[in-house]
Amino acid sequence: MRFRNLILTVAVAAALAGCTNETLDSVNLSSVKNKTEYQLSGKMVSKMRELGMQKTSPILLRIFKEEGTLEVWKANTANRFQLLKSYKICAWSGKLGPKVKEGDRQAPEGFYPLYPRQLNPNSSYYLAINTGYPNTYDKANGRTGTHLMIHGACSSSGCYSMTDEQIIEIFALARDAFKGGQESVQLQAFPFRMTAENMARHRDNPNIDFWKMLKVGYDQFEVTKRPPAVNVCERKYVFNQQSEGQFNATAQCPPMSTSPALQMAMASYDKDFRRDYEKALKKYQGMVWYEPTEAERKAVVADQRKGRELAYAPTGSSLDAGKLLKVSELEKKIAEQKEAEEAKQAALIQKEALEKAAREGKGLPVPQANPLERSVEQAAVQPEPASKSLWGLFSRNEPNASPVAPTAASPAPQAPPQPAANGQQEVPPAQDKPQVAAAPAANAQAQAAEQPAVDQAPIDQPKKRPFWKIWGN
Repeated sequence: MRFRNLILTVAVAAALAGCTNETLDSVNLSSVKNKTEYQLSGKMVSKMRELGMQKTSPILLRIFKEEGTLEVWKANTANRFQLLKSYKICAWSGKLGPKVKEGDRQAPEGFYPLYPRQLNPNSSYYLAINTGYPNTYDKANGRTGTHLMIHGACSSSGCYSMTDEQIIEIFALARDAFKGGQESVQLQAFPFRMTAENMARHRDNPNIDFWKMLKVGYDQFEVTKRPPAVNVCERKYVFNQQSEGQFNATAQCPPMSTSPALQMAMASYDKDFRRDYEKALKKYQGMVWYEPTEAERKAVVADQRKGRELAYAPTGSSLDAGKLLKVSELEKKIAEQKEAEEAKQAALIQKEALEKAAREGKGLPVPQANPLERSVEQAAVQPEPASKSLWGLFSRNEPNASPVAPTAASPAPQAPPQPAANGQQEVPPAQDKPQVAAAPAANAQAQAAEQPAVDQAPIDQPKKRPFWKIWGN
C-alpha cells in the first residue's frame, strides 16, 4: 500500500511539473457573477507582491505572432517593468506582417495606446479591448480597418483572440491599472521576438524594412524595461526622441536628439546584435524560411477543436507549421500555391456565372455537337462497292479506278468521234465521260512526273473505245 501511494504521489508531481502557471491558475467562469468586476486570484496577487508590484501599478502588453504569445508586463516600485504572466494566444488570422486594408484578415503590428474607453464589457466575444487600429502611423500610410480587438471566444478575423478564461484576467489587469491612474496602456505587437537569429531568418520577407523600424522600439524596451515614447513623423515611427518642435505624422521630422545615457546603452546592445546577426547569417546561408498560411497553422492544432463548439477555432503557431527550405524548394512551393489559387478563382467565377443565370431565370447552357466532327465522321464512311459496268470489264490500265455509281438511266448513245481538222481525235464532252475517283496521292505524283507539262486548265482524258471498235478500222 505504501509503495502504491508513493507511485501515485510521483505521478501527480510529474503532471504538475508539466503544467504551466496558466493551467494551474485557470479561472472558473461558472463561479464569476460579474465579469467586468472580476477580482484577480490570490495567487496572482501574491506573485505581484513577490515582484514588488502594486495591484494598481501600470501594465504593458506585448504580442508575438509567430509563437502565438501575449505577455503582460507590470511596473514594480522602481518603475521598471517585469514580466508578470504570459498567455498563449488562441487564434490570430492571416500571416506575419502588418494589417494594411479592411478585409485582408491581417492582425495589426505596431505600437498602439489603449485608453479606458477601449475596454468593451459588452462584447459579443465575452470581453474585448479595442487595439485602436488604425493608429497615427497607420492613418499616415493610408491603412484601413475597424474593430480590431483583443477578445475572447477563440475565433479571429483580424483580431487577437484569447480564451474567455484568459481575457477576463487581462481585462481585470488593465482595469486595475487604469484605476491606479495609468492614462494609457502601451500595446506592442510584433511579428516575432526581434533577436538577431529571428531577424536573419526572416531577412527575405517583404516586410523586413517595416520590422526593422519596429525593432528600434523593441530594442529600447529590452534595454530600459520601460515603454518607449512613441511619435510619428515622415510617415514612420520614432522612439524616445527629444524635440522642441511638433511631431506631424506626414510632415518632415523636427530636429531630434537622444539622451546620452540611452545612446550609450543602445551602442553596447547594437554591437552585440551585429555580432550575433553575422553568425546567424552563416547558419541560414542558402536557406529561406517558409511562412505558413493560416490554414496550415490550423491543420497543426486541428485536434484541439474536438469536442468544442464550432466557434472555437485555434490557429496554432507559425513556428510549428513553418519550416526552413532551400531557395529552389520554396520557389516550387510558391508556384504550386499560385496554381492552386488560380484554379480556385476560376471555379469561383464559373460558379457565380451559373448562379447568376439561375437567378435571372435563364436556362443553363447545353453543350452542342461539334458540326466539324460530324462531317468528318460521315466522310470516313465509304460507300458499298458497285459492280463494274460493261465498259469497266474491258477497260485497260485502270487498276486503281473506283467503280462507277449506278445511274437512273443510261446515257444516250454517242456518235463515234470525228477527226479534228488538225488530225487529232476530238475530245468528247466532259459530262459524257464516266466519273472516275482520283488516284492515291502517290500514283498522282508519279503520273505527273512522267507526263509533259500542259496548260493549267484541266483537260479530260480521251474516252475508251467501245469493244466493237477494237477490231474495227
